Amino acid sequence: MTLADLPNLGPTTERMLHGVGLASAEDLRSVGAPMAYLMLRHRYGTRVTRVALWALAGAIDGRHWLSFSASEKAALDEAAMEELVVG
Repeated sequence: MTLADLPNLGPTTERMLHGVGLASAEDLRSVGAPMAYLMLRHRYGTRVTRVALWALAGAIDGRHWLSFSASEKAALDEAAMEELVVG
């Protein structure tokens, strides 16, 4: 299964993930959505928005990012911030 086969991810996101060393769905699952998001932000800057974080989490969970509640999105945002501080 390629990254582009996962929900929310298309060819552009797949290329960007490859650009930060994440070549497979297993790689994405291994690092998790918050870290993958931070890796993308570091490499590609502000083109990578918080929607990317939610999309990555949805890709891992097998669901569309729009299905996340406000509290789930807030928890993902907080997890990314914690990863940034701790990581």
